[in-house]
Order: sequence, then structure tokens, then C-alpha cells
Amino acid sequence: MSTDTIQITLPDGATREVQRGTTAAEIARQISPRLAKEALVARADGELVDLSRPLEHDSRISILTAKDPDSLQVFRHSAAHLLAAAVLELYPDVKLGIGPPIETGFFYEFVRKEPFTQDDLEKIEAKMHELAAKDFPNERKLIPKPEAIELYRKSNQEFKCELVEEKATEPMVSFYSTGKFFDFCRGPHIPSTGRIKAFKLMNVAGAYWKGKESNPQMQRIYGACFIDQKELDEYLHNLEEAKRRDHRRVGKELGLFTVSDQVGAGLPLWLPKGATIRRLLEEYILEKERRAGYQHVYTPDLAKVDLYVRSGHWSHYHEDMFPTMDLETEQLVLRPMNCPHHILVYESKKHSYRDLPVRIAELGTMYRYERSGVLSGLSRVRCMTLNDAHIFCTPEQIKEEFAGVMRLVEQAYRDLGITQYTYRLSLRDKLHSEKYVDNDEMWDLAERMLHEAMDSLKLPYTEAPGEAAFYGPKLDIQLADVMGHQETYSTIQIDFHLPNQFQLGYVGADGQAHRPVMIHRGVISTMERMVSYLIELYAGAFPVWLAPVQAVVLPITERQNDYAKQVLEKLLDAGVRAELDDRNEKLQSKIRDAQLQKVPYMLVIGGKEAEAGTVSVRHRAKGDLGPRPLEQFRADLRAEVDSKTI
Repeated sequence: MSTDTIQITLPDGATREVQRGTTAAEIARQISPRLAKEALVARADGELVDLSRPLEHDSRISILTAKDPDSLQVFRHSAAHLLAAAVLELYPDVKLGIGPPIETGFFYEFVRKEPFTQDDLEKIEAKMHELAAKDFPNERKLIPKPEAIELYRKSNQEFKCELVEEKATEPMVSFYSTGKFFDFCRGPHIPSTGRIKAFKLMNVAGAYWKGKESNPQMQRIYGACFIDQKELDEYLHNLEEAKRRDHRRVGKELGLFTVSDQVGAGLPLWLPKGATIRRLLEEYILEKERRAGYQHVYTPDLAKVDLYVRSGHWSHYHEDMFPTMDLETEQLVLRPMNCPHHILVYESKKHSYRDLPVRIAELGTMYRYERSGVLSGLSRVRCMTLNDAHIFCTPEQIKEEFAGVMRLVEQAYRDLGITQYTYRLSLRDKLHSEKYVDNDEMWDLAERMLHEAMDSLKLPYTEAPGEAAFYGPKLDIQLADVMGHQETYSTIQIDFHLPNQFQLGYVGADGQAHRPVMIHRGVISTMERMVSYLIELYAGAFPVWLAPVQAVVLPITERQNDYAKQVLEKLLDAGVRAELDDRNEKLQSKIRDAQLQKVPYMLVIGGKEAEAGTVSVRHRAKGDLGPRPLEQFRADLRAEVDSKTI
């Protein structure tokens, strides 16, 4: 091969000889005109590069389009440069910070004497569209470091001077120009601004330079950005839907919970209706667990520090625990988890292999010192009650017990109407082993058992190294919100470590002492987090079996109040959660209020209904269902509740 040529290897393994200095854009054109049109960026030997970058040596090349997640981040980075270019054209005196891509778009930081207003954002967004339409190329230039610093010094961009001085490690510094705008940036970028059309500036937030409170404060303009308008429209629709469903807003409107500065951050107060939903969840899961052979216990919310030293939680977790309470001769601490207490319950008597599995369960209240910045309504709190259980079994029983937990999880999700969830195996990060119990043999065994258990159930899952608990791997069941953000709600962990720490045992069939395996599991998460999820899942319009008020009786005039009270009593006798609205208000006003409170059924009672012993049924979603005999409605409602119809 000539020294003037190099060999390019494509993703399918095909090779071709090209002139040295050929760009990725030219290679894309050689492959296909369509690919050349859709190309955004290239990957050369694993590194993202501009399509215009000359290739000087043999390389493995792939051309990335909008279908590749990496190219979307490059696209959004280019949009951040477009934002900065627009701001500088409109407000030439601003100082520039940084402008990276983020999960759904981009941001750029600025220092400006006046705060950016909503009107400013609209002007900036219009200017971005104007500049994008001019299809300016994003051109990379290499400038000597002293020249780059001087360039920024002359334009009074002291923050950029600081970045070049700190970040530029080579004699030549990488810059990108977009029209009149230039920026210190290693890239890569998409070829030109013309592709950037689907974006919207969202809001302005304060931020400190480099995230340090001692540094100057900047204004960070956030934007959403997608490849095409349809994706942006869908994102904006989901954002509005998320706001509509936000459990903090809905919880306040429906009177489910409240927070008080006098109690403290992350410590919500359950109001009567929210407490009803929580109690229904608790009763539901307790009954399911009883049927599955669990034994329920109560254990204290605090314990001696010594217990957590013995379990290992103190050394691995104490920064997330509340401070200790010093008593006369001992130190107590609020518990961050329930497993040490359940181990002591198991340890309270001797066990034979005939006893196993032993399934110990509790609605256990725990306390974790979450930082104030992450606290949010019910979804992120400092005091939480977990639907917790620990199974002590023989190694041979692991797969069967694991499958039993999975059946329980899936039954609960069906009854709660949860359909969108995924499975994640959370494993140890071997490159950062200092975060985990030092026992390679134990980890290998536990991870193998977890893989085998999932494979035997033929369920799809992803792997997440680094997400394991410090003492063992786990299966996390991930639920997504309206915006697609995933959180862990249910977990199953296989633990060989804590039984060793506590020297747990049972007598085997051979008469010898053996060590049990411990399975940690939470089926429906904490009551706080699950209720927050259900509020948002149903936007407050809970299925009838979970609704805090299932029916409201609405007499049209005072003359029907006596019959309305009889209807209420019969509903209450049947176990229906019903209320009477006998206010001196118009019927439409009462119906509107019931609708706003998302009550499933409204029973309108006028003279005809009182005389015939019927109720006129109105459903919150279906509207007027017509008159029905009271006994028929009561029986139908009980059937709907008992079947847990969603």
C-alpha cells in the first residue's frame, strides 16, 4: 500500500483503501449518498471525531446518524454553541462559562448584570433559529495556547481564559467557530447549524462557577433539543403531563399529605385520605405475604451502634445514617435498614433444616440522612416504611424462593395496575472493590446464583456493575415515570455475607451445623415511594379499591337528606368508603367538587330516587350511568373493589 494511502475498516469488517487526509464525510459519500446526508459525526478507533476531520492513519471507522445515542449528545453540544452565539449577538457584554449537552438537551452558563427574563429567552430562541437557518459550518481550528488566552483576554472573557489555562494541556488549543462565534472546545460537533431545528429554551437557573459557592454566580440557560420536531413535541407533551401528575401538586390538591417546617424536611405528614391509601396498601401486602408463608414481626426503630458495626453497615453506610444518641452507657442510632433486627429474630431460636425457609416480614420504619437537595414530597424522604422481608433458606432453596418472590412482585404489580417495568441485575464494580465486602469467592457465587435464578425464569434483564449493595448483588425492578426516568422500587438480594457476620446456623439432615443463605426483598417498596408513584400513575384518580373515598352521596335538596343518610349508612355497612355532601349548594357545584377530588362514584338523590329506593349513578370518567336500585349498586361496587379492577 502506498504511503499516500491508508486502510479504512468499516463496522461490517469490510476494508477500503483511501487517500491519506480523506475525511469521514468523504467516506460516508463513498458508502451511500443517503448516509452522507444523514451523517452527524464519526467514530474513529473508538473516538468521536468531526466528519470533516482528515484521517492520517489506518483506522476503524463508523459513521453515526441520529439513531446513535452518542451522535445525539454531539448534536446537543452543537446546540449549546448555537445558544451562546445567539446570546452574544443580542447581549455582547455577557461573560461565557461552559455549555455541555445534558440528558434532554443542553445548557450554557453566562454572567450578566441583569437577570434573563422569559422575554429574553423568547428573543434568544428566535435568534437561534435565525442563525441555524444560515447553516453556519462548525469549523475546528488549532490555535497556540498563548494566542488563545490573549484572544479571550481581549474580549474580556476571563472565565474562558481560566479554562484555557487550566484545561489546555497541549501547545495547540482546539477551538470551534460557528459564524462569528468561537469557543474553546475539544469537540466534536455536527457539520453545520442547519440541522438544529427542534429545540426550545426552557428556563434559567442560578449556578456557581465550577459549582463552588465561593465563586461568582452565573445564569444557566437550559434548552431541550431533539433531532426532529416530533420528538421535541412528544417531550414537551410528556413534560406537561408530568407537571399535571406531579404527586406533590396532586397530593396537596387531594389532601393526601403535607410537609411542615416545624417537623422538618423529608418528614411528610400523612393526612386522612393519604393515610387511607397507605393503610390499604399495607393491608393488601400483609395479606399476600401471610398467604405466601411469611411471619410478621415488629422490631424497634433504633438500636445500639454495636449492632451496625457487627453487620458492617456502620463502616459502609454510617455517613447516610442519622447522628448517634449518647445515653448513659450506650450509643443508639435510628436504623437505616431492618435486616440486622430480622437476623436477631432468626437468631432467637435454634433452627433445623426442616424449619427452612424461614420468612420474616415487617412494615419496618427506617431513617436515612438524605441531603436536603434531593428531598422531594413522598418520593425522597428521611423517614420511610419499607415493605421488608428476609428469607433464611438453604442454598438448594434459593431458586425456588427467588421465584416465589418474583411471583409476589408480579401479582402486586398487576393488582396495582403497574405495567411498565424492567429488571436490572445490580452487580459489584470490580474496579472499585473497596466499596464492597472483600470476598471474591462469595461475590462470584452470589452473582452466579442471581444469574441462574433469572435465567431459569426466562425474564429479560440488563446488568449494572457498581449498583450492588455492599454485601451482595441484587435484582432491582425499575419503574419509569412519565418522562422515562427510572427508579428502583422492588429489590431481591442474595446475601452470603451477613449470615457469616452473625454466625447464623441451622442443623442439617446430617446432624451438622450449616450456614443459611439470606434473601432480602422488598415487594412494593416503601409506602412513601409507592404512594408517590401511584399518585402520578393515576394522576390522583385511583382505581376504586384504592380510592380514599369511593362514593359520595349528593342529595339535591334538604328534603332528600334523610334518605341520603340511609344510603350512606348502607354503603358504610357494606365496607364502602363513602361520604355525604349535604351542603346547601347547587347540585352542579357538588358534582364539580367531587370531580375535582376524583371520587369514582357520585350518587345523586332527588325526589324520584328517594321514593323508589334507588340512586342515580354518576361516574367520574363515564358520566351519567342512570338510576339503579341501591342494593344493586352496592353489590356491583363491592364486586369491583374485591376484583381490584383497574
